[in-house]
Formats: sequence, structure tokens, C-alpha cells
Amino acid sequence: MITRPHVLSLSSGRRTPTPGGGRPTAIDKKPVDSFEVRDPGPKHGGLGSGVVGDEIGNPKHHGGALQAVYAYPREDQEYWERQIGRPIVPGGFGENVTTLGVDTTHARVGELWRVGDVVLRVEVPRIPCATFAAHMGEPRWVRRFTEAGRTGAYLSVVAPGTVRTGADIEIERPDHDVDLLVLFRALTGDVAAAHRVVEAGVGHPDVRAELVESLERRGA
Repeated sequence: MITRPHVLSLSSGRRTPTPGGGRPTAIDKKPVDSFEVRDPGPKHGGLGSGVVGDEIGNPKHHGGALQAVYAYPREDQEYWERQIGRPIVPGGFGENVTTLGVDTTHARVGELWRVGDVVLRVEVPRIPCATFAAHMGEPRWVRRFTEAGRTGAYLSVVAPGTVRTGADIEIERPDHDVDLLVLFRALTGDVAAAHRVVEAGVGHPDVRAELVESLERRGA
């Protein structure tokens, strides 16, 4: 049975102190029935999260227009439940939107998600960090997450509005075959994947410029 793409649950978080006096984090998000989304502007000097009321723990690496909303599939959380042997609640990866029936791993860069009147655009994959690893408490988490390539999708906000639990997600795919997994591999050092993204001319110009700089620096 094919599951219609839809919003399974929504989550939002506030900054809280981390054990040991580290940087506060908002990764521990709580369920909500609905939230407003808007373009938060630039990562530095903007509004942070694209979800009104959601907070960003480390604005140096998170938030801004290209990371306005984070979506993660329930199906991939179930995969991780089998790997680590314990349950993961929706929102447990710090995602704002837990989806059902959406394959974010192979979502094409730039595809549009229409959720009611809201329009979101797939921009970049999640790059796992130390905060995520500490939140999960699993050995070699960053490496395992990277190897699996089940990154979820960071989305920009094309048309703002209210997102509600249970809403259908209508997906409009662009006419290319570069998906988030390819972009993720490119951003984590895969030279062939980086060339593929750059040559296809897909994704945000800043992301492509980062890849070009990386290739030039490596003489690749």
C-alpha cells in the first residue's frame, strides 16, 4: 500500500542548557498541532528558524533561508530504531516536520512541497554535528549517519503560511536527477558528486560556490 505524502507531526523547540556548560541547544523539540513558517532571511543577522517560535542553538551553523525548516521521514526514523534498538519519537531528530510517504534521501534539489497554501523548497541535506551526536548518545553517530545517507531535508520557505499536522504534501519535481544524497556526498568530500552538482547547475548559488571552491582547493 502506497502512503500518501503528508505531515505526520510537527515540532518546535526552545534553547535549553546542555550538560557540562556547553552551548545551549534547541534540538529537543516538542510536538505542536500547527506552526507558522516564513523566510527567516540570512543565516547571520536574520531571524534564525523559519518556524515562528522555534529557536536555533547555534546560528553559526543552523538556520537562515536555506535551513528554514527541517523535515525528516518517519520511515527513516524507523530504520534507525532498528539500528539502535530503541524508539525514536517524531521530532526526535530535532526535525520540525516529520513526514510520512516522502523519500527525502532522493528528493531532488529544488523540488517544491506544497502544504496547503505553504510552499517549501528542498535545498540542502543535514550535515551531522557534535550536538546531534550528543543528543542521540550513540557511539560513532556522526559516521553512521553519514554512511547511511538518510539526511532528511532542509527546506526554504517560498510561500509563508500555516502548516498543520495531517496536511497533504504535494511534490513538484524539477527536470534533473540530482537528489539530496548526491548533494550530501558532494558536501562531505565526494569529488565525483561535487562535479556532478556543479556541472548540473542545480541548487543555491552559494552551495555551488562552496563546492567549486572545495574542488579548486583540492586541485580536483
